[in-house]
Amino acid sequence: MQTMKAALVAAITVVALICCLLPSSAEESSRVAVVVTIDGAIGPASASYVREALAKASERRAEVVLLRMNTPGGLNSSMREIIADVLASPVPVVGYVAPSGAHAASAGTYILYATHIAVMAPGTNIGAATPVQIGGPLPGLPSGTPDKDGKDKKDEPKDAMTAKATNDAVAFIRSLAELRNRNADWAEKAVREAATLTANGALEAHAIDLVARDQAELLRQLDGRVVEVAGGRTQRLATKDAVVEAIEPGWISRFLAVITNPNVAFILLMVGIYGLIFEFVSPGAVAPGVVGTICLLTGLYALNLLPINYAGLALMLVGLVLLTVEAFNPTVVVGFGGIIAFVLGAMMLFRSEAPGYQVSWWVIGATAAVFSGFALIVLGSLRRVRKAPALVGAQAMRGLPAEILDWNGNEGHVFAHGERWQARGAETFRPGEIVEVANIIDLTLLIRRTPARTGEGGTS
Repeated sequence: MQTMKAALVAAITVVALICCLLPSSAEESSRVAVVVTIDGAIGPASASYVREALAKASERRAEVVLLRMNTPGGLNSSMREIIADVLASPVPVVGYVAPSGAHAASAGTYILYATHIAVMAPGTNIGAATPVQIGGPLPGLPSGTPDKDGKDKKDEPKDAMTAKATNDAVAFIRSLAELRNRNADWAEKAVREAATLTANGALEAHAIDLVARDQAELLRQLDGRVVEVAGGRTQRLATKDAVVEAIEPGWISRFLAVITNPNVAFILLMVGIYGLIFEFVSPGAVAPGVVGTICLLTGLYALNLLPINYAGLALMLVGLVLLTVEAFNPTVVVGFGGIIAFVLGAMMLFRSEAPGYQVSWWVIGATAAVFSGFALIVLGSLRRVRKAPALVGAQAMRGLPAEILDWNGNEGHVFAHGERWQARGAETFRPGEIVEVANIIDLTLLIRRTPARTGEGGTS
């Protein structure tokens, strides 16, 4: 009996130990490293993608988020949205400039500094973080410019607006450097002097934390590191055997990536405006109005997400109005002025100098040519049609062909204009013969033989 009790206690103890170990094993097997990739200019689509990915990583209780970057920079507003999401993320975010040959310039440098751990692959570079969104020359004098004392003076802003933008950018990136305990002096130099660093140089300057050749090596190096996430909570990373899971952009991010392309937004705006003009000029066409409304609203939504110059937008609208006036009241001066206003407005429309956020000259030229031709030819033709006298009744029937259906004496029935008509004529006709409508009296057609064409029946 004692033996049975001892065996039962031993069995219960073993089961309890197994139950205690199971959650730990499940937790270890469920460790996930989420990969988010930014490849290209940073804009509203990138910000939406990163926000969605960080939310999914939090829901999945991911161990870490690997933010792979290869970007020339982008919009300041989108960059700040991404940084705010990274700083508020409960999941540690590792910025990884990869693969070899990639770079994280301008806005990419700020984002890399904001991540919990900054990593670069060999053969990559960061820096050149001078703000250029507001246009104009780069802040600062050329390096090595001597002052009145003959000494090299540091870059100094040339105007008040550039100084404000530069100082704000410097304060922002220094705050990120201090938060992550990285080299704040080099970060300021990257903003003021557009300085850059290679992977090894960045590691020596303490601008980044690690250099990793590939993702597997990165996960091995991250294992066991302690980071501080949102809320002041510290977390020890366990990434050695983590399962890597890539999160692709959702349909909203993909849609934003298309419409926030300045060239696409520009074309959508033009198609929308001229679609509505065509609908107003020719009511009842329906399709131009529907397509124009959709394109116009989509284009305006895209413009709302992008930094635009309202003076440029106003010039474009003036140009379109002048081209429309030219179509209805032809004068060379108005049409030429409309084209000039349209092109100047298109050049000024987007006030960002960030890479990937300018309208192509080819798009401006092609759009100006297409829509100028549309205004001058299509709308001009519609104007001429509307001014032409309406052909109704006898005027509309004269000269139309008619087929004899039956004939008795001087009258019978014919098929003309898709209808069966009563007809009279001075001659005798055979069924199936094609004749011509000479006139119409009441509801009776007066018909005659079709006049012989010039050249028919000539002598040989």
